Amino acid sequence: MIETTFSMHMPFRTQKFRLTLTALALAGLAWAQTNPSTTSAVAVMAELFGDQVIARGKSFEIKRSQLDAALLSFKALLAARGQTLPPAANLQVERELLQQLIRIQMLVGRATEEDRAEGTRVGEKRFEQVLERAGSMDNLTRQLKSVGITPDQLKARLIEEATAEAVIRREVQVNVTDEEVRKFYDENPAQFEEPERVRVSHILLRTLDANTREPLSEELRQAKRKQMDEILQKVKAGEDFSALARKYSEDAGSKDRGGEYIFARGQMVPEFETAAFSLQPGQISDIVTTQFGYHIVKMHERMPARRVPFDEVKERIRDYLITQAIQKVLPDYVRKIRADENVEVLVEDLKEVEQADLPSAMKEP
Repeated sequence: MIETTFSMHMPFRTQKFRLTLTALALAGLAWAQTNPSTTSAVAVMAELFGDQVIARGKSFEIKRSQLDAALLSFKALLAARGQTLPPAANLQVERELLQQLIRIQMLVGRATEEDRAEGTRVGEKRFEQVLERAGSMDNLTRQLKSVGITPDQLKARLIEEATAEAVIRREVQVNVTDEEVRKFYDENPAQFEEPERVRVSHILLRTLDANTREPLSEELRQAKRKQMDEILQKVKAGEDFSALARKYSEDAGSKDRGGEYIFARGQMVPEFETAAFSLQPGQISDIVTTQFGYHIVKMHERMPARRVPFDEVKERIRDYLITQAIQKVLPDYVRKIRADENVEVLVEDLKEVEQADLPSAMKEP
């Protein structure tokens, strides 16, 4: 797959609304609570040694098995990134994961029907965005398998996360005026500059094994090249490029879109980028070789550099400013609902630690 991103480089678009548990990057999280691949071993341990309640509030309990499952999921996420959790950090990570579980339980427990409806709407939309970036359900399933979850579990977690966000937005009253939104736009012009982009389609035949990412044998590469020559002849004969991409392309991230990508310079591998930017609208490249395989590229349009109009981004700016304002008051809000819930951590070693005591990877940005 071609490595690329397609969003404007605006900081408010890349910041997550960190409820703290949210951190998809922080923990495959309580996905593990309902995940058979991580809970089977945990269930055996619970059956043998009992499932101790390790934290509770007025409206919830958290058991040892839930924390164990979250920890296993977190370690699987690290492993998928080629990282490991040092044994010395294990207890600190457990403490933080427990606090995450507590926060999400408190927040979701306060949700109204309207909060849950909004959480479902937003969570499902986020899931569709993740699915679009993955290119297909098969791709997404394969990617999630590496961290031990399924698409359904991901969707459930995104809905729960969005529900908790809805609770915060309702209970933490923050108002951002139209004037503040406009002021941010006017005072940060560089954040809304969009470079020249191109809209192209491509057909890819891979020369890397899809599973191992190791190069194919010379014989298989030659066969792929011959097939690509034949596809190029079909293109030159006037056959529909999008239909050919859907039929033949091995780039799962784009084939369902007829091979289409929109990108600026610096977002694609050099050979592909050079070929794309050298074309004029309507032109088709010869066969282009990259580290991924053989490509044929069709140019659809050049999109000149511009400043993104205010009306296109004003609601995203508003969301960003609301999020920033909420983050300032969030610690006090969490302390308040924690007191309302009369939260107790029942295992001394797992009691909350100060941020200064956490590994840098676990701290809030």
